[in-house]
Amino acid sequence: MSPDEPFRELDRDECRELLKQGELGRLATAVGGEPDIFPVNYYSDGQSILLRTAPGTKLLELTVHDVVAFETDGFTDDEAWSVVVHGRARELERQQEIADAERAPLRPWIPTLKYRWVHIDIERLSGRKFLRLAEPDRW
Repeated sequence: MSPDEPFRELDRDECRELLKQGELGRLATAVGGEPDIFPVNYYSDGQSILLRTAPGTKLLELTVHDVVAFETDGFTDDEAWSVVVHGRARELERQQEIADAERAPLRPWIPTLKYRWVHIDIERLSGRKFLRLAEPDRW
């Protein structure tokens, strides 16, 4: 990247690595033509995404329509990045899946009980990295 080309597309491996480093993202759902976005903390092994949640709108929407988008991003003083995932979400129901999920390093950020686990299978993955530069002169 350079000031003349201040962004670039990330390849699949770079996207997976950035997903693994993140902790906070946004889950996008759409039910009945109405989009919703939920901030969530998450864990990713680079192959899938794991969320904890409580019963409510988010979980209900996932059971009605399992196609979701997920986005996470980050930045330093010099650059920023964004990774977008498209996939299918499902609530974990089998005891072995739940036991495996409970071993993941994923804890709620706020003191609430979140005992439902959601797994997102990654179907499409894309990302961009940007240089953080001053805005160019307009005139």
